Amino acid sequence: MKQTLARMITGLLIASAWLLVVVRTEGQSRWQVPIESGWRFTLGDPPTAEKITFDDAGWRTLDVPHDWSIEGPFDEKNPTGGAGGFLPAGVGWYRKHFTLSPDHAGRRVFLDFDGVMANSDVWINGFHLGKRPYGYVSFRYELTGHLSFGKGSNVIAVRADNSGQPASRWYSGAGIYRHVRLLITNPVHLDQWGTFITTPQVSAESATVLVQSTVVNQSESARKVVLEITLVGPNGQPMKSVKTDPQTVSAGGSADFKQNVVVRNPGRWNLEQPAIYKARVNVLASGVTLDEESTAFGIREFRFESATGFWLNGRNFKIKGVCLHHDGSAFGAAVPLRAWERRLEILKELGVNAIRTAHNPPAPEFLDLCDRMGFLVMDEMFDSWTLAKNPHDYHLYFNEWSKTDTRDIVRRDRNHPSIIVYSTGNEIRDTPQAEMAKKILSGLVEVFHEHDPTRPVSQGLFRPNVSHDYDNGLADILDVVGQNYRENEILAAHQQKPTRKILGTENGHARTAWLALRDNAPYAGQFLWSGIDYLGESRWPGIANSSGLLDRTGTPRSLAYERQSWWSDKPMVYITRRVAPPPATPTDPGYEPDQRRQQVLFSDWTPRNSTAHEENVEVYSNCDEVELFLNGRSLGSKQLPRDASSRNWKVPFEPGSLKAVGRNGGRTVASHELQTAGKPAKIILTADRTTAAPTWDDVSYLKAEIVDEKGVLVPGANDLVAFAVSGPGAVVAVDNGNNSSHEPFQANHRRAYQGRCFAMVKAKDSRGQIRITAVASGLASASVTIRAVAGP
Repeated sequence: MKQTLARMITGLLIASAWLLVVVRTEGQSRWQVPIESGWRFTLGDPPTAEKITFDDAGWRTLDVPHDWSIEGPFDEKNPTGGAGGFLPAGVGWYRKHFTLSPDHAGRRVFLDFDGVMANSDVWINGFHLGKRPYGYVSFRYELTGHLSFGKGSNVIAVRADNSGQPASRWYSGAGIYRHVRLLITNPVHLDQWGTFITTPQVSAESATVLVQSTVVNQSESARKVVLEITLVGPNGQPMKSVKTDPQTVSAGGSADFKQNVVVRNPGRWNLEQPAIYKARVNVLASGVTLDEESTAFGIREFRFESATGFWLNGRNFKIKGVCLHHDGSAFGAAVPLRAWERRLEILKELGVNAIRTAHNPPAPEFLDLCDRMGFLVMDEMFDSWTLAKNPHDYHLYFNEWSKTDTRDIVRRDRNHPSIIVYSTGNEIRDTPQAEMAKKILSGLVEVFHEHDPTRPVSQGLFRPNVSHDYDNGLADILDVVGQNYRENEILAAHQQKPTRKILGTENGHARTAWLALRDNAPYAGQFLWSGIDYLGESRWPGIANSSGLLDRTGTPRSLAYERQSWWSDKPMVYITRRVAPPPATPTDPGYEPDQRRQQVLFSDWTPRNSTAHEENVEVYSNCDEVELFLNGRSLGSKQLPRDASSRNWKVPFEPGSLKAVGRNGGRTVASHELQTAGKPAKIILTADRTTAAPTWDDVSYLKAEIVDEKGVLVPGANDLVAFAVSGPGAVVAVDNGNNSSHEPFQANHRRAYQGRCFAMVKAKDSRGQIRITAVASGLASASVTIRAVAGP
C-alpha cells in the first residue's frame, strides 16, 4: 500500500495539464515517474524553441507516445514516397513543463526515452543534452545540475527531425513515439541497464541464477556497499534473499558485483508456460537502502546445433517465425501494447512461435510481451551499414553511432528470456566489399558478445552466393548463419561445411520453403515475410505492403490458414476459392494476393458470377481426412498429403452451403462452412474484450461486419460505417485493412472493406459503461457495451 501511495503522489498532476509536480515520499530511494501527459507540440521549426522562456502557449497539447506523421494526409507528393506510405515528414517540437520538490535537491535526475523518431535533440532549461540520430534506440540523459527545485518550473524541449527523405524502406513514424520517464536516485545507485541475469546451469531439478550488477558512485566520497538480492517466483512471492560481499565504491567510480543463487525445481521459461521470475536488487550502506531495482528474467537453456537445429530446455523443435515491422497501422509507430497483444494472440493461434523485429530494435514493452506470451525473438539492429538503401537512411550515421547503438540495445534487452539470437543487419549492401564488410561485422559481433556472451549473433545475408559470403569467411564470423530466401542455398552451405548452424532469417509463403525447413534437421527455423501487413513499401495508390499472414487490422488471410495447417498442432480445416485474375484487382472486395502463383484467394461462397460455373475449391487442414459437402451432399473425402499440399475439389457452383469436415481416426475434430451471402441488411458489432482501462497502452477493438438477413458476411460490402460513443470512452482510430484506402485513421467513420471495418476505443475513466454504436445508411445499426475498469 505504501509503494502504491508513493507512486500516486510521485506522479501527481496539479493546476494545469502541462505542469507535473514530482514530490518526495519518505523512505523511498528511487522515483521512476512517467512524464507523458500534457506535452506541448508544434509541427515546424520555430527558432529558439529550446529556451525556457519560449512562449509555447499556442502549441497543441497532447500526450506521448505520439506519432504526428500518421495523422496524414496521404499524398502521392509527400517526400517519404511509397517507402513511407506517402505520409508526411518534417520537423516536430515537443516541450514539457514540470516542477521538482526541494527534497530532491542533491539527488541525481535522469531523463529516459524509449525512442524518438528521428535525429532527436534534447534540451533541459535551454541546455543541450545531446543528439541521437537512430530513432529506434532507447537513451538516457542526466539532468542533474540544470534543474530548478521548488517553485521554479523546468522545461524539457525535444526537436525530432525526419525531414530528410526518403530515410527508410518502410513507414517509420515521427516524434516521441515511445514511452518517456524521469528517474530520480541517490548519488550512489545502480547503473543504467547495469543488472544482467543469466542462468548458466539449468535442469528440471535445479538452476543456477547468476546476478551481475554495476553500482555507480556519483557522490564526493567513497561508499562501502553490499547488494541484497531477492528472487521472486512466477507467483509473485519472494523465494530467497542473499547478500553479496561488500565493496568500497570510490567517489566518481563504479563497482561490479556478482552473486550466484540456486533455485530448486525451477519453473523453466518455455513457449507453453513462459514462467517469469524477478530479481530485486537493493544497494545497502550501513543497513540503509540507497537504491533498488526489480529485473524480470526467465530460467531456461537454449542452443543451436549444427546437425539438429534449435533446442530449448532439452526439446528440439522448429522455429516457426514471422518478420514484423514496428507500426500498428492506424496507430502508426505509437502503438498501444494491447494492439500488439491482440496481434500476437492471433499469430499464436496460427502456430507462430517466433518474431523477428524487422529491421530494427523494438519497443522494450514489446519484448516484455513476448516474454509473457511465450514467443522466441530475433532482436535485429540495422537495415543498412555504410552503404545506403535510401539517401537519408542510417548509413549517414553508421560509422559514428553503430557500436554505441548496438551496445545500448544489447544492454537494454539482454535480460529478456524470449530473445534467442541477435541480428547485425538485414540484406546489408556492404557485403560485396568483402574485406570492409568482414571488418565491420567482426566489430559488431564483438560488441554483442562483450555485453551479452550468452546469445549467438546472426544476420540476414542477401544473395550470399553472389557476394561469396560462404567462401570468403564472412558468413563464418556469425554464430548462426542466417540467409534471406533461397532455401536450397543455405542447405548447400551447410553441406559444404556441416559445422555451420543455419537459420532462415526471411522466407516466402511457398510450400517449397516450408518443406525445406520441415524435412532438414539442421535447418533451425524460418521467419516469414511477413507476419502482418505494414505501412510503406508500396506503390500509389497503395499505402501499405500486402505480404502479411494478417492484414493491418489483424484479420487472417486465407494463406494464414494454410500456414496454420502446417504449423499448428490444433486440428483445423479451412475453405477458400482460388481464382485466376482477372477479374480481381487490389481494390476489389475480397482480394487476397497469392504471390506464389499470381492468383487470388476468396474465403467466401459468394462469387461475382452467380450463374452456373465451376469453382476451384482449396481446403487447408492438418486433419487425417477431409470431406467436402455442397448443400449437404458429399463431394468426397481426401487424405492428408505427405507433401503438405492443399486438398482440392472442382465444385459446380450453386448457392447455399459449402462445408468441410476434418476427421482424425474417423472422429470429427474440426469443420468450416461458407454460405452464400444475400444483400446487406444489418451490422454486427463485436468487441475483442469486455473491459478497458484508462491507460495509454490499453485499447479495445470493435469490429463492424456487414451481414445479410441471416447473419452471413457480405464480402463485397463497402458501406460507410459511423461510430458513436457514450460514456467514459472515445474512438481514437478507425481502420479497415484496405491497403489502397486514403481515408484518415483519426476519425469516427470508416468504409467497410471485404465486409468489415474497425473502431479502436479507449477508456477515459476507470468506472462506467462505454457504449459504442455503429450506423450505416440503409442498414440496421448495432451497439455493444464495454466496462471501464481501473488499470495499472
